[in-house]
Amino acid sequence: IAQPAKEPHADQHYELDFLTRGGLAPGYVGSTDLLTRFDQSSDFATDTCIRREGIDPETGARYLEELAFEIIGTQSLASITARVRRIAARGVRRIIGILVERSEVREWSRERDDWVTLDPDGVLEDPTFVTPIPIRALLDRAAANQVVVQALYAKRDPAIMAAQGREQMARTAIAAICEVLEIPLDQERRAFLQCLDAAGLDHLLDELRVQRRWP
Repeated sequence: IAQPAKEPHADQHYELDFLTRGGLAPGYVGSTDLLTRFDQSSDFATDTCIRREGIDPETGARYLEELAFEIIGTQSLASITARVRRIAARGVRRIIGILVERSEVREWSRERDDWVTLDPDGVLEDPTFVTPIPIRALLDRAAANQVVVQALYAKRDPAIMAAQGREQMARTAIAAICEVLEIPLDQERRAFLQCLDAAGLDHLLDELRVQRRWP
């Protein structure tokens, strides 16, 4: 039986997949609603999970999830907790709960048999990610965007590296034209250049060519 979600659960799920996909470490793969048999009477899916790529030689099947996320919206926390106990008993290493309406992130503790609220100013460090994920990024779109860019840079993603190369060439061209036109590049202007993306740098370069002065 399909169990589709309503907003804000569905919206948060979309954002979570974007965030975790960008930061995956080499050798890992992420999945959405991946069906797993957690015990003899229960097979269901976590919202988002991460596991090793390939086949587990001990089982001849895919690897079990290492990190699982549950988005908790209008469902009762008690019902999710009952399911999370089955997930933990199956051997999933870490389980993170995102409580949308409370703007909280919690992690399941086997030792306490309960949820532990994570510090909103802390980070989620895990071998499945190339860089730590700030807890705030699990709830904030702008923070998530920044995390994904940083993670892609850490992985030397070709698209990110190409964009960075383009920006550096544009900054070099701006410095050269300023030198020719005797336009001073003080510390404030150099700092401004570092804040511009490729499109902003191209626009500034065009302005310098046309106006022949700092716009």
